[in-house]
Amino acid sequence: MAESWSFLDTLESNFRPLVVIELAKGTKEETIEWFTKRIVDKKANGGAQLLVKPLAAENGYENIYLVGASHLRLLLGAEAVGLVKECHDNSMRTFTYSSRKTFKDFADDNHNFLTMAECQYIIKHELENLRAKDEKMIPGYPQAKLYPGKSIVRRLLTSGILVQIFPLHDREELKKLRHSWYGRVKVGYQPLDDIRCYFGETIALYFGFLEYFTFALVPMAVIGIPYYVFAWEDYDKYVMFATFNLLWSTVILEVWKRICAIVTYRWGTLLMKRQFEEPRPGFHGVLGINPVTGREEPVYSSIKRQIRIYLVSVPFVCLCLYFSLYVMMIYFDLEQWALDYHEENESNFSSLMLFVPSIIYAVVIEIMNRIYRYAAEFLTSWENHRLESSYQNHLILKVLVFNFLNCFASLFYIAFVLFDMKLLRQSLATLLITSQILNQFAESLLPYWLQKRHNKRMKKHMSSLKTDTDLSLVEQVNLEKEMGTYFGTFDDYLELFLQFGYVSLFSCVYPLAAVFAVLNNITEIYSDALKMCRVYKRPFAEPTANIGVWQLAFETMSVISVVTNCILIGMSPQVNALFPDSKTDLLLTVALVEHLLLAIKFIMAFLIPDKPRDIQVKLAKLEFESLEALKQQQMKLAAESLKE
Repeated sequence: MAESWSFLDTLESNFRPLVVIELAKGTKEETIEWFTKRIVDKKANGGAQLLVKPLAAENGYENIYLVGASHLRLLLGAEAVGLVKECHDNSMRTFTYSSRKTFKDFADDNHNFLTMAECQYIIKHELENLRAKDEKMIPGYPQAKLYPGKSIVRRLLTSGILVQIFPLHDREELKKLRHSWYGRVKVGYQPLDDIRCYFGETIALYFGFLEYFTFALVPMAVIGIPYYVFAWEDYDKYVMFATFNLLWSTVILEVWKRICAIVTYRWGTLLMKRQFEEPRPGFHGVLGINPVTGREEPVYSSIKRQIRIYLVSVPFVCLCLYFSLYVMMIYFDLEQWALDYHEENESNFSSLMLFVPSIIYAVVIEIMNRIYRYAAEFLTSWENHRLESSYQNHLILKVLVFNFLNCFASLFYIAFVLFDMKLLRQSLATLLITSQILNQFAESLLPYWLQKRHNKRMKKHMSSLKTDTDLSLVEQVNLEKEMGTYFGTFDDYLELFLQFGYVSLFSCVYPLAAVFAVLNNITEIYSDALKMCRVYKRPFAEPTANIGVWQLAFETMSVISVVTNCILIGMSPQVNALFPDSKTDLLLTVALVEHLLLAIKFIMAFLIPDKPRDIQVKLAKLEFESLEALKQQQMKLAAESLKE
């Protein structure tokens, strides 16, 4: 592949803008010249060998640049990032330029062999791998230090010189996707392959999981309705429902692993090798030598990081948890006040007032969750994690712990301290429905309305400009650069995780939870699709093979739900009547049933393979072929050395 770089032509008349680079206003000319030169320079000279074009400089947009690449450059980039494509024999293999003819749909004049999302991912990868050579600083900014091997783009971002990099929307493709995705109300599957081609695997996999989880909730909803209608106070009848719920939660999570493996194999990401992680942009420290790469880069003591985590972050999280419990006790005081008011007045208004404390508490929970999220992000950033994966894991742990306690502590208190099943049903229903309405409004409807207002103002401004350039492109770039940034699927998975908790933790008390979850998720599919297509900038595609740490989070929640449902059933009057003389026997029986259900759960998880048999065979075959190819290469090298 190294020989192919020299044949690349960095001048291409048919320029296709794929990525937008926005520099800060007032960026020095020498900085812009140096940076753009590094982008277009040949790979042999340390450049990215991409194409750059300024956007309508005569109209005051000299800080915005469009980046593209020649077809050959993108193909070589696809090999560099390890993209996996389908071959003529229907197998999935890592793309190489030398064997390009063996891949399905490849032709020298077919510029659609790589999806636009893949092209943008390749450009992002090449830009992020622009590294300093012998420069000691960014030209024009002596305070922005560089050292050999440092990522130039990351340094420009942390210095505030580079404002943002984002991929452009393809208006025609987006219009087609919108029509097939949410343009009309229909009963059917989402166009996941089209979503993947446009937004990448990570976002497509989230929508796939959302769709799968919604369908998986339907049996729970269908069974829950008659239980709610005909067996409201007969807790012994809920034993079968709770048992089904617990087995259901295990099966759907294990089956999802199999579906995920099938889908990501077809997309090629199941086979992709993990890229070597570079230090995240916010990481800082004294210069040292990385023992793995041998490059000079910042080094930060792990002891200092641990001190920050255990002496600052952990106490802060504990303080937030205490505050959450304090707010919960205020909520119970409001509940008592509403109950006293109802007993005194006995009117329709007083009956409605019984729901007011739960609604207020649900709103307060959402506000606290959002405020805590900002604090958790600040703390995790301050801990100075070197890798993005480490940063994400610590952030997810902080957020999950607080959200779990904040959302479910009151329900546990009502169930296991107050023993008030009627209040538990009421609180669970109110918290679930209110949180769903608030999330729909805050995540999709409000941002969409604000973005629509901004677009109208921007279009008026653009139409007043006198320009000879492509106004539609200038308008598109300036509209998109002001859009909000989509920060990933974290909040979307978190919402589903909390919903899963509401459905599974107290299923034997409120079977209708699954019904409301299904109704919410149907609208969630449409509202999330709307925000991806109309509210946020197009995010860069990120290859992924699964839903990551969220799989473990859902599995942990299902284990906790076994314990809570067993205890709730053990507390029912009907079960207590079976053990009138000995509470010890009751406790032992409940513990035995709980352990038995957990054993069944783990046995089922063990018996259901994570990958279907045919996928396992294909993966094993590819591994065997790669080992054989490596062996042949080593034998060839050995034979050549013997000849010498």
